[in-house]
Amino acid sequence: MESLGVALGERSYPIHIGTGILDDAAVYAPYVGPNAAVVTNEIVAPLYLARVRAALESAGAAVVPVVVGDGERAKCWQTLERVFDEMLAARCGRDTLVVALGGGVVGDLAGFAAAVYQRGVSFVQVPTTLLAQVDSSVGGKTAINHARGKNMIGAFHQPRAVISDVATLDTLPDRELRAGLAEVIKHALALDLRFVEWLEANVDALLARDRAALTHAVRRCCELKAAIVAADERESGPRALLNLGHTFGHAIEAGTGYGAWLHGEAVAAGIVMAAELSCRVGSIDAQDAARVRKLVARAGLPVAGPALSAEQLVQLMALDKKSVGGRMRFVLLESIGRAALRGDVAGHLVLQSIAAATQ
Repeated sequence: MESLGVALGERSYPIHIGTGILDDAAVYAPYVGPNAAVVTNEIVAPLYLARVRAALESAGAAVVPVVVGDGERAKCWQTLERVFDEMLAARCGRDTLVVALGGGVVGDLAGFAAAVYQRGVSFVQVPTTLLAQVDSSVGGKTAINHARGKNMIGAFHQPRAVISDVATLDTLPDRELRAGLAEVIKHALALDLRFVEWLEANVDALLARDRAALTHAVRRCCELKAAIVAADERESGPRALLNLGHTFGHAIEAGTGYGAWLHGEAVAAGIVMAAELSCRVGSIDAQDAARVRKLVARAGLPVAGPALSAEQLVQLMALDKKSVGGRMRFVLLESIGRAALRGDVAGHLVLQSIAAATQ
């Protein structure tokens, strides 16, 4: 196991990355209270709930399992109420530890539940998907979806720790693994040219689930994100750069109905659209845009959006949380490995970019 930290003063916490650490009671011990509510889903529970429960019990906690449905549709008020119902029925107090065991949906849902249950309780992220290990488990963003937009109802609530067991990726379906690679690609394109070059050389090893390659990707993404979060916890500045592809991607998810496209798939198409727009505003050239498209395609991810009109997507994008004063802002590439937030983008260029990357 190796560890790195997210430096946020009294809210600082470690990210533990290793193989086989899911079962290690000593890893959980610093964070457990008398009760631990393990929020997971119906897919992950048969694989890992018993193991995590045993580790938490060995660390001294009485465990309350809460098993919810799978997929983005579970990030809703009704599921949140179920989590609260089961915690209240078990008489979980303010000293309860919430454990988010699963992918990004579980992490967002359980984290938001922890943020508001009895005005806030501690939680630990135990991500079991590549997307969650490289991105959503780090940084304290928690939320549920609304019919009008993704992640519209939520809170910043930092975990006590992130415990990433790379061995859990062995059971991840191929489609989910590819979806996670979208977030890896995002980190690299937005922040680190050398990481882009590493991905171009190692994307096949990642798809083949090479343990060393996956561990490197998880660690590098966490290093990049930890530095950004430490500098801008609440996304008032540079943290917004980690939303490369997300303005487009969230609109794709909302427009197709949550769950039809996986989050990473929508982000992948969104990254291509963002690269197209970056080219049209003149910040990168056509060769760079083609390089982005090629990397996304090599990862087995969509390089074109769904059969929605550009106008439909723009309407959905208007709800994006990066909008200021009713004007949309976009995370665009200034070069491969360096992103910037732009608010001076002409509407016709946005429509052209979507049309150029739509099925």
